[in-house]
Amino acid sequence: MTTETMARAAVLPLPVRIEDVTREWLEAALASWTPGIGLNGCEIVDVIPGTCTKVRIRLDPDAAGRAAGLPELVMMKAGFEAHSRTMHYMHHEEVHAYADVAPHSPLRMPKCWFAGYDADALQGIVIMEDLRERGVEFLHPQKPQRPEQVARRLTALARHHAMTIGSPDIEPGGRFAFAGDYIQGFDHFRGELFSPEVWQSFVDSSRGAAASVRFHSLDWMKGVLDTLLRNNHHGPRALIHGDTHLGNLYIDIDGEPGFFDSLPHIAPVMAEVAYHVTCALDVPDRREHERALVDHYRSELIANGVDVPPLDELMHQFGIYLATGYLIFLVNASEFQPEAINTAYTARYSAAMLDHDTIGLVAALP
Repeated sequence: MTTETMARAAVLPLPVRIEDVTREWLEAALASWTPGIGLNGCEIVDVIPGTCTKVRIRLDPDAAGRAAGLPELVMMKAGFEAHSRTMHYMHHEEVHAYADVAPHSPLRMPKCWFAGYDADALQGIVIMEDLRERGVEFLHPQKPQRPEQVARRLTALARHHAMTIGSPDIEPGGRFAFAGDYIQGFDHFRGELFSPEVWQSFVDSSRGAAASVRFHSLDWMKGVLDTLLRNNHHGPRALIHGDTHLGNLYIDIDGEPGFFDSLPHIAPVMAEVAYHVTCALDVPDRREHERALVDHYRSELIANGVDVPPLDELMHQFGIYLATGYLIFLVNASEFQPEAINTAYTARYSAAMLDHDTIGLVAALP
């Protein structure tokens, strides 16, 4: 976080129970970002459990709040679930996304009214506009996008990536040095998720049945992560959005692509491109259009002043990084995404990995 954001969090403890989200706390939080605003009252309208709890809140802003544009409805995202303390790092990353990345990024993201992290409580809270009130179109994993829609989103991602490719901002001491390494982040899978019993439970699930048996081997997946860690600087690296599957995306009322639920990391850019394209397209569309879409993304990077590898090299990287997306959804807990969504994504990844011979591509790496 910036020093200013860290100071806000230090002087404003964050609640870990919904019942502790009082008018007084909300007023203090909102005023810490927009000094002088206040609330005459507030009401919790809706609570949506998930990886991160979403709490829709109706506000009654005072005159200063109305003058500042504080809306009547806001969405709070926070860790109010039983699993939240063990997932606090994700809330921390999303706080960074709104407090420290969004002000500099060309990605269209919801307007944020508060973002803070409490290291003592292992809690992160973001208060943002309620996009539903703006009438945006939320995307859904079981409704794949058209190739031209994916191209539009890759244009936005290319501009975002170009902002930091080759930049000291992602080096130690840089503006975005808080962002963790994307590939190294997969180390947390090596614990309970990589125990033979737990891994087999995912293989035996519906999502495992949707994948080729070629990708069922735990030893193979362990070897993939070891290999990717050895080759972690393969291709251009940048600050990425970090989770561009369809459930974290929307189309704004003017047709522009929007992004939320960002988990900022430093990564090879093709890890994000492969993730988004594979999640977003139905398998036949991905097969027909993926190369043209990657070429489009490459052209957008060049237009933004980036020196990029040839298309064949980017497609090679695309095929390699499919393995990380497959791992994410094969072992994604059903309380984070419904089983149907995990299954749909796992099936898309399995097909893509077969098409690209991901096993062979990874095995050829040093």
